[in-house]
Amino acid sequence: MVAALSPSRAADFMQCPLLYRFRVVDRLPEPPSPAAARGTLVHAVLERLFDVPAPQRTLEHARSLVGGQWEALVGAEPELASVLPAELEDWIEDAGRLVERWFALEDPTRLEPAERELYVEHDLGGLLLRGYIDRLDVAPNGMIRVVDYKTGRAPSELFEGKALFQMKFYALAIWRIRGVVPAMLQLVYLGNSELLRYVPEESDLLATERKLKALWEAIARAAETGDWRPRRSRLCSWCSHQALCPEWGGTPPPLPTDAADRALHPVSRHAPDDADRDDPLEQ
Repeated sequence: MVAALSPSRAADFMQCPLLYRFRVVDRLPEPPSPAAARGTLVHAVLERLFDVPAPQRTLEHARSLVGGQWEALVGAEPELASVLPAELEDWIEDAGRLVERWFALEDPTRLEPAERELYVEHDLGGLLLRGYIDRLDVAPNGMIRVVDYKTGRAPSELFEGKALFQMKFYALAIWRIRGVVPAMLQLVYLGNSELLRYVPEESDLLATERKLKALWEAIARAAETGDWRPRRSRLCSWCSHQALCPEWGGTPPPLPTDAADRALHPVSRHAPDDADRDDPLEQ
C-alpha cells in the first residue's frame, strides 16, 4: 500500500498533529457545516458553467444552475440536507451572490479551461502526492495557470503563506507530471472579491518538495511513536474535536490497533482523495 498525502492532510498536520490523528487515524466523524456545503455548491456551479458554449456563460445561466446543482449534491450525499439553515431560500440566494461575485473577477466567456476538477497524483519517492485542482488553464503557448476557488475571505498576510502552500503543492505535482512549471497560481476569494496571484519559480517548488518530505518524516515519526501532540491556535475555535483534546481538558480515545498503518496510508471519505477544505479563517 502506497503512502499518500493531500494538501488538506498536510495542512491538518501542520495545524495540529492531533487533528491529523483524529481525522486520519481515528477517523472521527465531523458534522458538515452550512459554510462547507455552500462552498461545495458554488464549486459545482462554477464547474458546470463551462459545459455550455462561451456566449451562454452568463450570470443568469449560472444562477439558474444553483438549484439543480444543490439537488444533485443532496442526492449524492443526503446528509448535506441536515446542515441547511431554516431559511433555505436565503441560504441558496447567498450561494448565488458568491457566484455573482465571481463574474466581477473573471469573464467566463473568455476562458476555456483545459481541465476542471482535475485529479493529480505524483510519486515523490514512495510518497504519493494527490489532490484535486479546481481549474487548469493552458494558453496556446503552453503556459499553465492553476486556479482554486475559495468561498471565504482572502487571508491576512499572516496566513497568506499557508494559502499559497496548497497552490505550490498543486504546482509541484503539475511540474513533475507535465514537466512545466506553472506560470501563475491564482486563488479566487469570493467572500470579499479578491484575487491572490503568485508566480512560482522552480526554486519555490523544490523548496515545497523538501518541505513535504520533511513533513512526511514527521508524520511517520508520530505514527511510530504514537505521539500526536495538540497544537493550540486560533483555529481551535472551529475544531469539532475540542471535547477530546487535552488542550481543552479532554482525553483522546485509545489508538486503534492499526493506528500506524492508518496514519501512513490514509483512506479518504471522498475517494480517491478528500476535497480540500477552505480555512475557517477565510470564511
